Amino acid sequence: MKRTLFAIALFTVTAALGGCSEEEQSAALPAPVAMTEEAVGHYCNMTVLEHEGPKAQIHLKGYEHPVWFTQVRDAVAFLRSPEELAEAVVTYVHDMSKADSWAHPGDGAWINAEDALYVIESTRKGGMSAPEAIPFGTMQAAEKFIAENGGRAVHLAEIPDTYVLGPVDLTSVNEEETNAHAHMGSMQ
Repeated sequence: MKRTLFAIALFTVTAALGGCSEEEQSAALPAPVAMTEEAVGHYCNMTVLEHEGPKAQIHLKGYEHPVWFTQVRDAVAFLRSPEELAEAVVTYVHDMSKADSWAHPGDGAWINAEDALYVIESTRKGGMSAPEAIPFGTMQAAEKFIAENGGRAVHLAEIPDTYVLGPVDLTSVNEEETNAHAHMGSMQ
C-alpha cells in the first residue's frame, strides 16, 4: 500500500513539474515588444526604426528587454554564435506579408521565428544593405516574393551558417547602390 501511495505521489509531482502543455508553455513566452526610438540594433548600435526591411527581437532568459536587430540575418547569426551565452526564450521576426511596408514593417507583423519561412538569396537587401533572410508566415507569400525577387524559401534551421555568419562583400553592395542611383538619375 505504501508503495502504491508513493508511486501515485511521485507521478503527481512529476506531472505537475513537467506536464505543462504546449499551450501553457507558449502562454509563458514574452510577447513581442513595440519598436521605439530606444530600440537599438545589437551589432550596429543604430536605431532599428531608421532602417528598412524586416527586423528581429530576441528575448533572453533573465533579461527584461529584448535584444534588437536591424536585420533578421543578424538575429540568426546571434542565435548560432557560440560566443552568445544567454539562452534565447523566443525570437520574433516581421512576417513581411503582413508588414505595413518594406520601409516600415510596423508592430502588427511580428511572428515567432520558429514558425516563419525565410527567403534567402533574393535580390532584396536588408536594413544594413547586406543579404537578408526575409521572413514570411506562409509558403504562398514566400513564393509570391520569390517570383518577384528571386531566392529560395527555407525554414529557420535550414538557413546555411555561411549565409548568416560568413563575410559580406560590401563592394558589390556599394556597386549595386551606385548603379541604382545612376539609373534613378537618368530617369529624371
